[in-house]
Amino acid sequence: MEQKNKSQEQQGKVRKVATTLDTLPAGDPHSIGKVDTKVALPEGVTSKMLYNDIIRIGWPAFVELTLMQLTSMFDTMQVSRLGAWATSAVGLTNLPKMLLGTAFMALNTGTMAMVGRYRGAGQQENAKRVIRQTFILNLLCGVFFGIIGLIFAKPLIKFMGASEEKVLVEGVKYFQIQMIGFMTVSMTSCITSTLRGCGDSKTAMKYNMTSNLVNVTFNYILINGKFGFPRLEVVGASIATVMGQTVALCMALYAIRKKDQYARLEFPKGTLFKLDKDVISNVTRIGFPSMIEQLAMRMGVIVFTKTVAGLGTTLYATHTICMNIQSMTFMNGQAFATSATSLVSQSLGKGRPDMAMHYSKRTQRVGMATAIIIATGIFFFNEHLIALYNDDPAIIAVGTGLLSMVALVQPFQCSQFILAGALRGAGDTKYTAMVVMLTAMLLRPGLAILLIKGFGFSLEGAWYALVADQLLRTTLVFARYHTGKWVTSFKPTQAKS
Repeated sequence: MEQKNKSQEQQGKVRKVATTLDTLPAGDPHSIGKVDTKVALPEGVTSKMLYNDIIRIGWPAFVELTLMQLTSMFDTMQVSRLGAWATSAVGLTNLPKMLLGTAFMALNTGTMAMVGRYRGAGQQENAKRVIRQTFILNLLCGVFFGIIGLIFAKPLIKFMGASEEKVLVEGVKYFQIQMIGFMTVSMTSCITSTLRGCGDSKTAMKYNMTSNLVNVTFNYILINGKFGFPRLEVVGASIATVMGQTVALCMALYAIRKKDQYARLEFPKGTLFKLDKDVISNVTRIGFPSMIEQLAMRMGVIVFTKTVAGLGTTLYATHTICMNIQSMTFMNGQAFATSATSLVSQSLGKGRPDMAMHYSKRTQRVGMATAIIIATGIFFFNEHLIALYNDDPAIIAVGTGLLSMVALVQPFQCSQFILAGALRGAGDTKYTAMVVMLTAMLLRPGLAILLIKGFGFSLEGAWYALVADQLLRTTLVFARYHTGKWVTSFKPTQAKS
């Protein structure tokens, strides 16, 4: 089967994102055992070569994620000019959207890991099987959860705390439009995961950047009623977002359908509605724990946020601003986690656990160096960062202390993201799910409640809990990584030829 795939790959002139791994002889993926954490680099391979691979995959993801976050901030600023009611209406939809998207987010964690495995093993046809199956599953998930969101929009927005009638009405309108376009998000996410599994993060960067540009442009036009368009306010913001998402899907479909694409999306006769049990089994075995992890994270966030909201408007505004700034710092860890997941999965697919270890260790070092630079900037310019959002002296006074904590956790936060990405690339998602359940769902909200309601701490108590969450999560992920057991945590069911 492997020889057949390799010959097809050569005859079809398939475009591949070349890595140092491609130049090395394959090992036996079926005989992988625990790997020595201090194993030497293969002969002829240098650290510089590995860093080049890491950065080539990581930098487009970093640019893409940063621009997406900046677009989200710009959206918030545009909507906030309409009034506090508009900001609340849009803000209340964020968590329900993330909860409904948990299924396909988890599914695509498995997609990326399995495509990477087959890319490393040189099994092109199996990589195509993965994208073929998961694309249809993503389409079904998008339609199903989109309908659920449409039907239950009002109770969902009410549950999130919409007390004023105008906030509820406008929030429901915004959310329902988002649900109409939900399947575009699910299908685009599937394609993005497939490309990243192949080591191609640059293509995803291009279509997501275009999507952001469309979103920002039509936000300005439709929210405010410019160039002869009607003034649609919050509804206009939602339509602009869906327009951007639709453009991204069209570009992603064009990219994944190219003849030179390694994991090309194609449906040979009789495969459109045919279920491939081996592919679905492999993807769901990795993806289901990721879904539990995401649900645990969201549940913890709900309790944590409600605890902080009880401290009053000014402190909650301070918390929101600082959390927004912290979310920008996630981009570093998440981008290089993409490198770790892709390169680890490819290495294990090729039967080279030694390379999985080398790539993950060096990815952590790159992320750590970037994190220290980010931490230094946040520490010395904390007042200026907060003032970009609000120049209220009370908010700045409390916020500077919180941002000092953000600076403190940067190296730990980044390392945790990257090494967790390496574990996911190996298919070790059960462990990361357990870690998140312990820290984000139990420790963070539980400690926040204890410190605020039990010991009388103010907002700082919640942030002490957040720091404790990050430190414990990093410790547990480090411990798992350094055992080396993660390389054997997942053994795929072999797809039939």
